[in-house]
Amino acid sequence: MSPLGRPSKYTEEFQRDAVDLVRSSGRPINQVARELGMSHETLRNWVRKRERQTGTGPAASGGGVSVADKDAEIVRLRREVAELRQEKEILRKAAAYFAKEMDR
Repeated sequence: MSPLGRPSKYTEEFQRDAVDLVRSSGRPINQVARELGMSHETLRNWVRKRERQTGTGPAASGGGVSVADKDAEIVRLRREVAELRQEKEILRKAAAYFAKEMDR
């Protein structure tokens, strides 16, 4: 059933196959829709719906990332930066120590 309460003229299997064809062929949605004899907007909606369901596509590459996910990533990166700075400081001190030992 479509959101309007009327049955879709396309089966679920046809919809899945059409979306798979778009994703696997690398061809534009307009071209695939024309070959299948359907509206490109309908096919585009199906592709977007699948991307939302599977977490793939443009939304997954950062466009649709939640604020909580971004905040968590910032916290993780800040922690990593602090750790790397500490390691750099340890290496700097070790290099200075060994340089001094070499002068003896």
